[in-house]
Amino acid sequence: MTSPTRVLVLNSGSSSLKYQLLDMRDSSRLAVGLVERIGEQTSRLQHTCLMSGDSREHTGPIADHDAALKAVAEELGRDGLGLDSPDLAAIGHRVVHGGLFFTEPTVVDDEVLTEIERLIPVAPLHNPANLTGIRTAQALRPDLPQVAVFDTAFHTTMPEAAARYAIDPKIADRHRIRRYGFHGTSHAYVSRETARLLGKDPAEVNVIVLHLGNGASASAVEKGRCVDTSMGLTPLEGLVMGTRSGDLDPAVIFHLARVGGMSMDEIDTLLNKRSGLFGLCGDNDMREIRRRVDEGDEEAALAFDIYIHRIKKYIGAYYAVLGTVDAVVFTAGVGENAAPVREAAIAGLTGLGLAVDPERNAVRGGEPRLISPESARVAVAVVPTDEELEIATQTYALVGKSN
Repeated sequence: MTSPTRVLVLNSGSSSLKYQLLDMRDSSRLAVGLVERIGEQTSRLQHTCLMSGDSREHTGPIADHDAALKAVAEELGRDGLGLDSPDLAAIGHRVVHGGLFFTEPTVVDDEVLTEIERLIPVAPLHNPANLTGIRTAQALRPDLPQVAVFDTAFHTTMPEAAARYAIDPKIADRHRIRRYGFHGTSHAYVSRETARLLGKDPAEVNVIVLHLGNGASASAVEKGRCVDTSMGLTPLEGLVMGTRSGDLDPAVIFHLARVGGMSMDEIDTLLNKRSGLFGLCGDNDMREIRRRVDEGDEEAALAFDIYIHRIKKYIGAYYAVLGTVDAVVFTAGVGENAAPVREAAIAGLTGLGLAVDPERNAVRGGEPRLISPESARVAVAVVPTDEELEIATQTYALVGKSN
């Protein structure tokens, strides 16, 4: 009897459930889908079986994550890929915050669930939903290994000088205050794929990864290990994002509370949901912002300039941290698709050996590619991220070790 080779990857949000089923013999996708607006009357399930090419969509109330996962199981079952399949080796779960306790993928047990729950105060939007997804999957397949893959794990290699804030260590340790970083599965995958694109081993290259989506982060990866990253205790720190402010003088918070009369909840909402590109110009879709810039909209142009300025600062900072850089790589929705962002972020950095070839940069495609001139001292690349494949790969490797 052959060993099971399939992994179901679940990414549970507060009101959504993304999923992919992969066969790890060749890393092929068998099915993908999304359940959104969970808990509403207008819930929607989109499902595609990639083996047959059949796509289905259902709308109507889906009460909770338990009902959502059962609906997903039903759709998979219609394609002969049900959760009861003997070919299913494990279910891999994206968990946003693992603190310092989890430095690698982990088979879930009661102790693991308790620790993820204890980390809710530093990831209040994400960890509760991740826990719900795990517990729902456990109820449906209690015999199957459930593996948690943590966004923060890749960044646990940061030295203390990069991970610590300059506050009283006793207070920091008591309240678990330090820089954890996020998007770790993306940074791990993209830095490794960049080394492959260069024809080198990850242990031979230094890479600056720019994960630019609605959420955005940068990392400095030295010989395959993260040594610095832009997000901190929470995903609020760092680059300008779709709705998050990124780096901010902490005294702004005191000023808004004391002088502006705003509550902590109001300030939290302002900085996380009504700042960034959206706060600056009313749009957080880079395509719309660029359209407005091209039409001469000054508000959109300023938002774009602030966004690019912050990216440039991090490229320079991480160049200094690494000392030598083999590649700067763009990934995620904006990084992979917005040529003007890539061009503007690298413009003026020829002194660092960085340049973009306009023709290469204009090419769109789903494959890793270089966009720097042949003569460039440092490679500039576009590498599509694949967090689901990274989660599946780590999950399958762990289950294989366990077996």
